[in-house]
Amino acid sequence: MSPDQQLSFLIANALAEDIGDGDHSTLASIDPDTAGKAVLKIKEDGVLAGMDAAEKIFRHMDPGIVFTPSKKDGDAMKKGEQAFEVLAKVHTILQCERLVLNTMQRMSGIATLTRQYTDKLKGFKTKLLDTRKTTPNFRLLEKEAVRIGGGVNHRFGLFDMIMLKDNHIDYCGGIEPAIEKAFDYAQTKKPGMKIEVETRSLEDVRLVMKTGKVDRIMLDNFTPELINEALGIIAGKYETEASGGINLDNLLEFAATGVDFISSGSIIHQARSLDLSLKAVIM
Repeated sequence: MSPDQQLSFLIANALAEDIGDGDHSTLASIDPDTAGKAVLKIKEDGVLAGMDAAEKIFRHMDPGIVFTPSKKDGDAMKKGEQAFEVLAKVHTILQCERLVLNTMQRMSGIATLTRQYTDKLKGFKTKLLDTRKTTPNFRLLEKEAVRIGGGVNHRFGLFDMIMLKDNHIDYCGGIEPAIEKAFDYAQTKKPGMKIEVETRSLEDVRLVMKTGKVDRIMLDNFTPELINEALGIIAGKYETEASGGINLDNLLEFAATGVDFISSGSIIHQARSLDLSLKAVIM
């Protein structure tokens, strides 16, 4: 399924969940042929995200809407500004209102937090990655918000990369057999698929270097000091990723090691939705 198809599926299911057998408040009070205008008002400073998604939500309900943006995804936004106006049937506006707001508030919160991380990383080679610690059925837009905020998307799901984590390794009987089996699988079933392996100690790093056959080594819950030692062992032969316990307060200590990537689930699951509102304009 392409991203556009995924988004259409997400929108259709979210609207069906909200509307059910009918938006009875609107059906009871507004003539179905009534046209109207609404504006998206910004009530909190941050990074705007979800503009493209908002337009697609309205167009999913009515392809004939007129959507006029004042800003674009990734723009800085200030309290009191306007992000867009939409001209449509009032039924369309009211039925899409909550999904548009929920989507944009959530995405803007993630983009804003991500931007705080990526701004701190300026001047370092290290890139910020997201994770699979996402809201079920909303991953597509949460990861898009990370990208809008300046981060880099890691694998989207279980299907687009082999990532050998602690449980895979333990169930398989060790890091070496896990790598060997993953490599053989990729060669026969998924040629070209990248392999990443999680390490929990310097000894694990040495075993990976002995085995080879991977593309990236994750250094999980390593201190910056241990990461420096690990990078000395790896010697640039593989991509490196630091993960675990990294936040805005200690981000620079990890970036200063020269690790290629820092992954953080917190940029999504710790993000706070920002305050936006969709208001009717009486024509």
